[in-house]
Amino acid sequence: MTDAPLADAAYLNVADPDFSIRSQQVSDARARNWYARTPYGLAVLRYDEVQKMLRHPKLRQGSHLWPQHNGVTDGKFATWWCNMLLCVEGDTHGRLRRMANPAFSPKLIADLQPKFQVLANRLIDAFIDRGTCDFIAEFTEPYATGVICDLLGLPFEKWRELADIAADMGLALGVTFKQDLPKIETAVARLFDYAEQLVIDREANPSEDFIGLLVKANRENPDQLSRQEMLDMIVLAIFGGIDTTRNQIGLAMDMFVQHPDQWALLGDRPELAKAAVEEVMRTRPTTTWVTRAATEDFEFQGLKIAEGTTLHLWGQAAAMDPAAMENAESFDITAARKPHFGFGGGTHHCLGHFIARGDMTAALALMAARMKNPRFAGEVVWLPDSGNTGAVSMPLAFDKA
Repeated sequence: MTDAPLADAAYLNVADPDFSIRSQQVSDARARNWYARTPYGLAVLRYDEVQKMLRHPKLRQGSHLWPQHNGVTDGKFATWWCNMLLCVEGDTHGRLRRMANPAFSPKLIADLQPKFQVLANRLIDAFIDRGTCDFIAEFTEPYATGVICDLLGLPFEKWRELADIAADMGLALGVTFKQDLPKIETAVARLFDYAEQLVIDREANPSEDFIGLLVKANRENPDQLSRQEMLDMIVLAIFGGIDTTRNQIGLAMDMFVQHPDQWALLGDRPELAKAAVEEVMRTRPTTTWVTRAATEDFEFQGLKIAEGTTLHLWGQAAAMDPAAMENAESFDITAARKPHFGFGGGTHHCLGHFIARGDMTAALALMAARMKNPRFAGEVVWLPDSGNTGAVSMPLAFDKA
């Protein structure tokens, strides 16, 4: 596109692993205009524009282009990524979502809530007397993976294997995707083998857990949910549930270490845990942007957008937009806020958001009650601060309640 307003927009080199989506550079670009240029296409930076574009009729889900943007056009990951629920559109997306809905039923999620609390307490028990832990290795990773084990009807002891696979697959969502491709491809193959074994087991031993319900849907309506689509969905549930929740709880702790008054408040008022999850996901989401692609030429707020243009909707920047809400830059679990974009939006709003909200709410409430005055006890190692981000390791010290 050669539109003059586009040429005047700021350029943000999000492909640089040292780039931070929370930098002053991004804030300055947002103040300058509602969009910026990036190596991957346009970045949409402001709240109102992101909200409108999530539902714009001339935009489709654009994440299917992510492998291509990184020079990856074939292989196990690219094939799965471009065909699974997250990246398909129209009738196919609607059909797959309808078939998946029973596996995310309110009853199934409600039945898991007590298990979330048991799991969180079990993990905290293992390090509470020490007053220290590697928060990622000892809590967020086994907790996020343990939740998926509960969802899939697997024993907790499987968590380490699944967590390792998810961590390697998660490299595909960062800006180092291309260089990490061999490790990613191996992880995808392992997870599909795992999913196949789960399906074989549920075919022989029917159940009412997540896998059992998908197997039942495939058996009763194979024309609506093929075996490959079922496997794609299981891989998405395992990978997405582990990778995002692990990262998001670690990012929550980062915010609370920076705002100890808010952690103390949560410890005193555990009923604020639900609001705390929303405020963390507004200010420090693991998914910092979602992607859309133009299906035809159109004009939006004076900018001509050509068919095929990729637009990255920077939910983190948009949710911190001072023009959209009062004290947007502050972190306050008691504040009334507009909805954040941490679970996407529109027809592609995250199907598993109730589970994610439930498990994170349980975890934050219990940790704030049992672990007082958390602070970093060493260097925190981070993934790049864009794309899907989070901590790799987080040495933490705290006072036992």
